[in-house]
Amino acid sequence: MPLPKEDKVYTYGDLLMWPEEERIELINGQPFMMTPPSRIHQEISRELLTAFSVYLKDKSCRVYSAPFGVRFPSGNEKSDKEIKTIVEPDIVVVCDESKLDDEGCKGAPDLIVEIVSPSTARKDKVEKFNLYEKAGVKEYWIVEPEQKVVMVFILEDGRYRIVKTYSEDDSIKVSIFDDLTINLKDIFKSVKRPMVNSS
Repeated sequence: MPLPKEDKVYTYGDLLMWPEEERIELINGQPFMMTPPSRIHQEISRELLTAFSVYLKDKSCRVYSAPFGVRFPSGNEKSDKEIKTIVEPDIVVVCDESKLDDEGCKGAPDLIVEIVSPSTARKDKVEKFNLYEKAGVKEYWIVEPEQKVVMVFILEDGRYRIVKTYSEDDSIKVSIFDDLTINLKDIFKSVKRPMVNSS
């Protein structure tokens, strides 16, 4: 299967035709190839998934980790296959079960977490930031593994407001829930700083 052409507008129907091993996201019909995540990325994702999973046990909201497709319809599609935006966020929390189906989530989740890497930083901070804001995702976290920081954005009057940039010594009060606080020491505990050679 050839790689997607950047000058072509693609749809979810096109995405379904590609081999599963070729992970691609579509934003407004434009393809973005996905590279395998690093070990640290996966460890942070696992810790966040665990924290949300423990809290959400026996609650109506659901949490999912990548690969998990989120489709953002524009509203004028005749079928799902015409949707031009489908992404795979690292962590997704969905509280409206009507948005869930066998293919993932259709519509805006309540909370999304993206763990950035050098290859995804611009996409996560620009394209996806604008996408999630426009779609109405209530809370968006951008995790910087190397710096051990998390930027948290809350949707207010249709625009994202940054709440704070949290460090590994902080705890984050999750705004979409009344009583969930996540200690970032637990999330970043597996991230080791590089050894400094003093010689």
